[in-house]
Amino acid sequence: MKIFSKEQIYEGDQLTAKNQSITSTELMEYAGIQIFNWLHIRMQGAQVPIHVFCGIGNNGGDGLVVARQLITHGYNVKTYVVNCSDKRTKDFLVNYDLIKQTTKKWPDMLACESDFPEIHKDDIIVDAVFGIGLNRPVKDWVKSLFVHFKKSEAFTLAIDVPSGVYTDKAIEDENGVVWANYTLSFQSPKLIFFLPETAKFSTQWEVIDIGIDRTFLLATETESELIGKNEVVPMYKPREKFAHKGDYGHSLIIGGSYGKIGAVVLASRAALSIGAGLVTSYVPKSGYQILQTAFPEGMVITNQNDAVISEIEFDIEPTVIGLGIGMGTATETVSALEKFLKTNKTPLVMDADGLNILSKKKTLLKLLPEKSVLTPHPKELERLIGTWQDDFDKLEKAKQFSKKYTVILVIKGANTITVFDDKYFVNTTGNPGMATAGTGDVLTGVITGLLSQGYSPLNAAIFGVYLHGKAADIAIENLGYQSLIASHIIETLGEAYIDLFSQPEQPQVEEAQPDD
Repeated sequence: MKIFSKEQIYEGDQLTAKNQSITSTELMEYAGIQIFNWLHIRMQGAQVPIHVFCGIGNNGGDGLVVARQLITHGYNVKTYVVNCSDKRTKDFLVNYDLIKQTTKKWPDMLACESDFPEIHKDDIIVDAVFGIGLNRPVKDWVKSLFVHFKKSEAFTLAIDVPSGVYTDKAIEDENGVVWANYTLSFQSPKLIFFLPETAKFSTQWEVIDIGIDRTFLLATETESELIGKNEVVPMYKPREKFAHKGDYGHSLIIGGSYGKIGAVVLASRAALSIGAGLVTSYVPKSGYQILQTAFPEGMVITNQNDAVISEIEFDIEPTVIGLGIGMGTATETVSALEKFLKTNKTPLVMDADGLNILSKKKTLLKLLPEKSVLTPHPKELERLIGTWQDDFDKLEKAKQFSKKYTVILVIKGANTITVFDDKYFVNTTGNPGMATAGTGDVLTGVITGLLSQGYSPLNAAIFGVYLHGKAADIAIENLGYQSLIASHIIETLGEAYIDLFSQPEQPQVEEAQPDD
C-alpha cells in the first residue's frame, strides 16, 4: 500500500475535482459522509454525547460535514469551532453556512480556556481541528484544549491525523497534540503512524477511501510503501517438482565467540528453515560440538582460534554469507574481517558485531559488495549513521547512507523500515514479544536464506522482515508476548509461508457508501 505525502494528497484532490467535474466542496462532502458512515455503522443511533471540534481550515470543514450528518440522523451532537485564526478556507465557510441551516444550535466559538466545554469520560470527541496542512506550532490556549481532551479520557476519533502532528517533521511539544484512540486517515496511511515519536498519538488507525482519482493513485510513485501480505505474495518463489538442494543455494553463516555460539545456531537454523538448500556455519573451535549437536542438518567449519574468529578462510563457494552475529570485536577478529572484505565478492548480510566493526572502521564500508544488506538495531544504526535529532532526521540520514554506500538498511523496530536508495518500505508484521534475545540473529538467517534461494537483495530484505514478523505473530497466539523466544520464530516460519496463501488480505480501507 502506498503512503502518500501531503503534497501528493493535495495534488490528488485537485486532479479528482478536475477529472470528475466536481467542486472541492463536493469532494469534502463525500469525505465527511464516509467518516459519518464509519461512526453510524458502529453507533447505531446510540445517544452518547458527541463533541465535534472543528478548526477553520479544510479539516474543520470535514468536521462540519460529519457534525451535520450526525445532527440530521438524530445523534446527540455538540459542535465547536476552534477559532485559532482570522483566516478561513472557502470550503470551511460553505459548510459552516450549511450547518447553521441544519440546526438552531449553531457551533460554539472557542477562543480561550474559559470557553472549553465540559467533557465526560463516556463522551466521544471528534477531532477535526487541524489536518495534514499544519506547519507551525499551535497557540497556547489550543494546547490547553488538547490537554483538556486527554484529561477527560473520552474516546477520541481524529479525522485524517491527530491534530498538532506534522506529517513531515517532528513536533515541538507533546501537549500541543491530540492523543487519539482512533484515526481515520484519508486515502492512505501516514508515515507518522509508524514512527516511534509520533505513532503513540494514535492507538489505532484505519484508511478511509475518499474517492481520489484511481488513475492518479495507481500511477503516482511514493517515497514510502506499507508492506503487507498483498505486497509480498508477488515476491514469493514457488518450488519446482524436480528441484534439489543445489537449486536453493548454500548459505554460510560466519560469527560466534566463546559464550556466544548460540547466535550462530539461531541464524543457521533460520537460514535453513526459510528454504536455503545448504547451510554451513563458520565459528571458533569452541563452537564445533555445539553446532554439530544443536544443528545436525548443517555443516560446520572452524578457524584455529578456540575463543574468537581470528581468520576467515574456507574452501567452499557459498551463494551468500551472513556475518557478524555473536562475533565480538576482538583485535584479531577486526583484522580477519578487514582481510576478508578486501577479497570477498559474495553477497553479504551483516548484523551485530559485523556492523560494530564497520562503525569503528568506516573505510571498510567501501569494501562491501553492492546491495549488501545491513540489519542494525537502533544503537547499531546510530554508530553507523551518527546521532539524529528526530525520526525524520534518522530516516533522511539512513537514506543518504544507503545511497552513499549502495547498501540496503533494515532498521529494526516495532515497524521495521527497510531503506534503499530513495525509498522506505514499512513492515506491518511483528509484535512486542520480539523484544527478546536472539530475534535479530534469526532475521539475519532468514534474509541470508532468502538470498540463497535467488531472491534479489531488496526483496530478500523486505520479504524476510515480513515473514520474520509474521512467524512471531503466529507464535504468540499460543505463547503470548512474554514467553516468546527466538527459537519459536524459527519453528513457525513454515506457518508464515503457509499463511501467504491461506486467504486474500483485505485492504484497510473503509468502503462505506454515502448515506442518503
